[in-house]
Amino acid sequence: MADTVLYEVSDGLATITLNRPEAMNALNIATKVALREAVESAAADGAVRAVLLTSAGDRAFCVGQDLKEHIGLLAEGSAKVMSTVAEHYNPILRSLTEMPKPVVAGVNGVAAGAGFGLALAADYRVVADTAGFNTSFAGVALTADSGVSWTLPRVVGPGRAADLLLFPRTIKAQEAYELGIVNRLVPSAELAGEAEKVARALAEGPTVAYAAIKEAVAYGSSHSLAETLEKEDELQTRAGSSQDHAIAVRAFVNKETPKYLGR
Repeated sequence: MADTVLYEVSDGLATITLNRPEAMNALNIATKVALREAVESAAADGAVRAVLLTSAGDRAFCVGQDLKEHIGLLAEGSAKVMSTVAEHYNPILRSLTEMPKPVVAGVNGVAAGAGFGLALAADYRVVADTAGFNTSFAGVALTADSGVSWTLPRVVGPGRAADLLLFPRTIKAQEAYELGIVNRLVPSAELAGEAEKVARALAEGPTVAYAAIKEAVAYGSSHSLAETLEKEDELQTRAGSSQDHAIAVRAFVNKETPKYLGR
C-alpha cells in the first residue's frame, strides 16, 4: 500500500487516512489504488467493526481527481484517463457503501468532486466548521462519478442535488449541516478527536445490528413499502439471533452497560 494512504487497525477500528496534504489529498492513480486496497481490506477483515476515513493536513479532506496527473494523461492520450471510474472509484464506493459495518468520515477541510463522493459514501460525517463541499464536476465539463449521482439526491433531495451539480459552488460547513450533508459539526481543532470518538463508539457497538440498519436504509430507498417490510422482517430475524442482542437484553434487565462482541 502506498504511503499516500495510511491504514491502521486498532481495537476493531480501521483508520484510513489520505496522506497527500501537500496536494490537498488529491487522488492520483497510486493513491486511488492504495485507497481501494485499504477499503477492501477493511471490508473483508472480520476484526474490523467500524471504519474511520479521514485525511492528513488541515486544508482539505480531498479535492478529488489529481488534475495535474489528469492533464498529463490527456496529453498522452492514455486510456487510463476515464478507466479510473471503473477501476478505482466504483470499487471504492461500493466497498464503502456495501460493507456490513459503519463508516465514519472525518472531514477536516474542503471535499470536492470525488472527495465529496467519498464523504457522502460514509454512513456518518463528522465535519470541521472550516470545511466545505463542492461537486466540481460540471466545472471541468464532466458528469458526476464516485457515486455522487446516487448518494447526493438521497441526502439533499433530487432538486437540490441537481442545483449543486449543475451550478457547482462551495457549500460552507454550516449550510452543509442545514442541508443534512453534515451529521455532526465541530470546531476545527476538535475534528480529529471527535471523529475518532464517534468511530470508536461504533466499533464497540452491536455490529450485526449496524450492518442490518445500513442494509435496510439502502434497500428501502429503492423498494416499495411492502418489499421493505419483508426486508425488515428478514433483517430483524438476523439481528434478533445475534449474540449482541442477547447481551443487550441481559444488560437492560440487569441495568448494566452492555459489552458487545460484534457478532
